Amino acid sequence: MSEKLPNALAYSHQLLKHIISRGNTVVDCTVGNGNDTLLLANLVGKTGSVYGFDIQQTAINHTHDRLKANGLNEENIHLFTASHSQLDHFLPKKSLISAAIFNLGYLPGGDKSIITHSESTIEAIKGCLNHLKQNGLVVIVIYYGHPGGQTEKNAILDFGKSLDQKKFAALTYQFINQKHEPPFVLVIQNIAPAV
Repeated sequence: MSEKLPNALAYSHQLLKHIISRGNTVVDCTVGNGNDTLLLANLVGKTGSVYGFDIQQTAINHTHDRLKANGLNEENIHLFTASHSQLDHFLPKKSLISAAIFNLGYLPGGDKSIITHSESTIEAIKGCLNHLKQNGLVVIVIYYGHPGGQTEKNAILDFGKSLDQKKFAALTYQFINQKHEPPFVLVIQNIAPAV
């Protein structure tokens, strides 16, 4: 191998690129500054749908600006100033998603006191799993080097470990010899047989 191993964010994007096709429905559970939303929109194309959530209007505004700057028509991109824990209220009832992405922690460049919390994050993960099609992925990039981050990290890992292995595969991708609490990825795949 001639390339370096990808960091957590780059690895999360590799996973999304591998699983998402044109016309799919996908979810960005923490739109932040819009980087993941832009990637998702490009992957699903004009025939797919992107649903994005953030509790901060600033994040939604940044994402609108990023999409517009990249020439994307937002007719198929649905952004909500709402907690990701409420995604079941916004997704069409029987819709199936091929992927969802989370970047936990706080908004880069924003108010560091506004962070994601395990209760709402786990509720959002459950919502995604309820809509996840067979072989679909929920990709969670876990940033935990901030106050409250360790608590959320531990709760989410415990949740991942508790999932029924006959229905879901859960794995982590992380560097174990890096200092300063580097982010890592938890990936959950729906492996249940289609009904």
